[in-house]
Amino acid sequence: MDQERVGAVRRAADEHGLPSKGGKPNADIEQWDVEDVAFWETHGCRVANRNLWISIPSLAMGFAIWMMWGIITTQMQNLGFPFTVDQLFTLTAISGLSGATLRIPASFMIRIAGGRNTIFLTTALLMIPALGTGLALMNPQTPFWVFQALTLLSGIGGGNFACSMSNISTFFPKAQQGYALGMNAGLGNFGVTTMQILIPLVMTVGLFGALAGAPMPLQSASGTLIGRIEAGTDAWIQNAALIWLVFLIPLALACWFGMNNLRTITPQPGNPASAFGKVFGFYGVGIVTSVVGVLTLGWISMWVALPVTILLTLAALRSLPGNIKPAIQQQFAIFSNKHTWSMTVLYILTFGTFIGFSAALPLSINVIFGNMMDVAADGSLIRIPNPDAPSALTWSWMGAFVGALIRPVGGWISDKVGGSIVTQIVSAIMVVASIATGYVMMLAYNATDPNQYFWIFLALFILMFAASGIGNGSTFRSIGVIFDTQQKGPVLGWSSAIAAYGAFIAPQVIGGQIKAGTPELAMYGFAVFYALCLVVNWWFYLRRNAYVKNP
Repeated sequence: MDQERVGAVRRAADEHGLPSKGGKPNADIEQWDVEDVAFWETHGCRVANRNLWISIPSLAMGFAIWMMWGIITTQMQNLGFPFTVDQLFTLTAISGLSGATLRIPASFMIRIAGGRNTIFLTTALLMIPALGTGLALMNPQTPFWVFQALTLLSGIGGGNFACSMSNISTFFPKAQQGYALGMNAGLGNFGVTTMQILIPLVMTVGLFGALAGAPMPLQSASGTLIGRIEAGTDAWIQNAALIWLVFLIPLALACWFGMNNLRTITPQPGNPASAFGKVFGFYGVGIVTSVVGVLTLGWISMWVALPVTILLTLAALRSLPGNIKPAIQQQFAIFSNKHTWSMTVLYILTFGTFIGFSAALPLSINVIFGNMMDVAADGSLIRIPNPDAPSALTWSWMGAFVGALIRPVGGWISDKVGGSIVTQIVSAIMVVASIATGYVMMLAYNATDPNQYFWIFLALFILMFAASGIGNGSTFRSIGVIFDTQQKGPVLGWSSAIAAYGAFIAPQVIGGQIKAGTPELAMYGFAVFYALCLVVNWWFYLRRNAYVKNP
């Protein structure tokens, strides 16, 4: 490499505040030209990777706290908390609603408040639902509305995906966008699996001593990755939330002292207090509209709550004053492109399925297999506890693990044969698997021995998780091909936000149908949607005169 050029780059970096050896690693960076090979190799690569490897565990914590309610509600039922199955499914749905809604304003944060400021604050904010949920779980008589408020705040973890991906994309050259975003999103998604494995384990011991309160005896059998736990055993359910403070405190410090604001992306982030105020403002909009959505959910129905929440969030963002208007107007320009809508539908198929089933599967296992049919004295059928039921806390982690692990494979295959062909195959698999799963759920729900159906039930769900993971990779690839540089980021932000509503829809639909005694109808309904995705994908990207051929 030309030594004069290297020296010039180093001098320019020093002059403009690029952190160097011996300097402050968290300083704002004035110059950032990663497309310049010399700049990238001498300075950019080191700084970008430091920000990436702090971002990944922070995003994983966001996913863990956002999705922890699927496991927590399962254990709440095992411990006899005084809530109905319908209420427990509602808690997981509220977290899903909030997390998806907060992704919409989170898409704008980096360009307004700066990467370091935003990722630090959004990571630190996760301590509120972690600590609050831990305290609330110490008392089974905690009012339901308190848990509703805490699940709403847990949605901050879901919203963090949008600002995290937006931030990391600014640090890497075009040639390494796939690597950077794939690592951030793929390893970040493992926060779901980490949560599903770690929470059952930490609930078995008094990790925090007297500070975390007393244990409670299990009224129903539970389990962990390593085996079944019988009724009567002590459980520290509060640890399910408190454990995340162990990771969040050092991570927040790492974000503050190890990450950077790029002034080329955020010319005027303001001082930290000003930047934090902007982040609070954006998330405040999402929290308020999520509350409206929750109220609408209680007063009317899910299918009204969802569009009301989305439209209110968009309207509130559009009315925000000041220098954020240009960024918002740029985002709104994507809505005139028909491919925004087709790819949003297809991203719901993939990520919506992954995150929705991650939220709903643990409690579904507990309810469907935790009881069985029996003949009463008068000859009628009644549901009674199943003494040998498989534990959701032992098995539910497998689906999310497979879905996250196989995601890069979907992208790799799509690069070879085309994204839309892969999406079409995935859609067909999910239609068949969803119908088969619904049929098995019906048999298990009405059986005197539901355990005989558990393994085929679990295998079918893992198949759907695997298909959705592969489809995640193929839809990311298609978006990258279809849209130009200006629209690619906004479309990813919008589609990921809408797809995240799967974490709201799946618990509501499955919980409602289980309550009605017809769990199979939920899966048949999902199969109809997957079939619609087959048609959309074929019409836009695979037919002879497709708008864009097999992107």
